[in-house]
Amino acid sequence: MSISENSNRCFSCTDCGVKNCSTRNGSYPEFCPTVALTDEEIEKVTDLYVNNKKNNRVAVAAAEVEGGFYGKYTRVEEIIEFAHRIGAKKIGIATCVGLLEESRIFAQILRLNGFEVYGISCKVASQNKTSIGIPEEYTCQTGPVMCNPIMQAKLLNKQNVDLNVVVGLCVGHDSLFYKYANGLTTTLVTKDRVLAHNPVSALYQARAYYKKLLLAPVDGEAQSKK
Repeated sequence: MSISENSNRCFSCTDCGVKNCSTRNGSYPEFCPTVALTDEEIEKVTDLYVNNKKNNRVAVAAAEVEGGFYGKYTRVEEIIEFAHRIGAKKIGIATCVGLLEESRIFAQILRLNGFEVYGISCKVASQNKTSIGIPEEYTCQTGPVMCNPIMQAKLLNKQNVDLNVVVGLCVGHDSLFYKYANGLTTTLVTKDRVLAHNPVSALYQARAYYKKLLLAPVDGEAQSKK
């Protein structure tokens, strides 16, 4: 598909079927962002990997874990291996209160592997949702107490953890945690209450049981108000 076929559409990597940036044995599509970059822009970013010691340690460790344990390690094991390779000693867990049992097990595994662990649940500093302007109608299903990802981040910052691990924070709450957390953060669990925290299942089934996702916009309240 060429850009001229739909001048109002902004093409990007999600429209690419070539993936030449990964193989470099063919040609790039005309809308490829790699082609649009200047040598100077590429060199400046490459320099951030080469000459920033922390960035280099993280990038090398990530590549080593990927290359050394591809298809062998679970996400839990990958996090442990990555943490060892970056020299992390203390790991913070930012957990949904609904996944405390999973976080307890994860903490036990981390301690068994030599890490100090400090976990903070999403309901820390317990406050009513209505206190920040959330309408009461949105408290009926999930209860009156708000999640507090900013406080989670600040408390883990105070503990000077070397690596944060997110365990099942809600959509948006995770965004606020990432915004206010100091240092590195990775994710162990991405919350999906319908699909047992396996959100990619909706994509795998998008042409079958979840084909409704490709047929019409999500029929939410915000969408209906447009």
